[in-house]
Amino acid sequence: MVADAPEDGYPYGGTAVPFGHREIRRHSVREQILQALRTALVDGDLAPGEVYSAPALGLRFGVSATPVREAMQQLASEGAVEVVPNRGFRVAVRSPRERAELAEVRALIEAPVVLRLARTLPAGRWAGLRPYAEATAVVAASGDRAGYAEADRAFHRAILELAGNGQLVAVAEDLHRRSQWPPKGTCLVADAAQHMRLLNALETGNGTAARTEILNHFGDGTATE
Repeated sequence: MVADAPEDGYPYGGTAVPFGHREIRRHSVREQILQALRTALVDGDLAPGEVYSAPALGLRFGVSATPVREAMQQLASEGAVEVVPNRGFRVAVRSPRERAELAEVRALIEAPVVLRLARTLPAGRWAGLRPYAEATAVVAASGDRAGYAEADRAFHRAILELAGNGQLVAVAEDLHRRSQWPPKGTCLVADAAQHMRLLNALETGNGTAARTEILNHFGDGTATE
């Protein structure tokens, strides 16, 4: 549950608050709710195909419907839920084909960039990514799917940021989020191990091994990349 909030959805009482402060607090509550909803989606607490109303979710999180509705609109723009008029929001259901298509698009965007970096970056530059890879392994071992989703995106984002293309990073991040829900029965430990093997290949300048690992990572569309 996020911090308690009064009826208007702001986490403070009736004391007058400057407008700018009010906006900051409202943004903070919305972000807390958005993170809580993303965790619920990845953990499977919000079931694919089910419809949830903003007021009901507001009661669950201890806030008004307003920040929930705003957070749900953000998730709708990311393809995680869809608006159901006069009812609420339905959690997305993805077919195996849709999952495979997302994986294919991610591979088309990310794989060439990683392979180009493998050819052009000095081997020493990859050492800075080891903490990201190690973080995915630690979280995977704990079984925390929501935490793994965050660590997984951080690892991929850190690699792509080496290309120096902000637009690329933004597009890849959006695709990555879309591919992470509804949750899948992925073995997190095995997925994290792919990160480590990929990084080892990049650090040693083994382009052939790097190509194999990056393509395997996206290949069948079932892994939580």
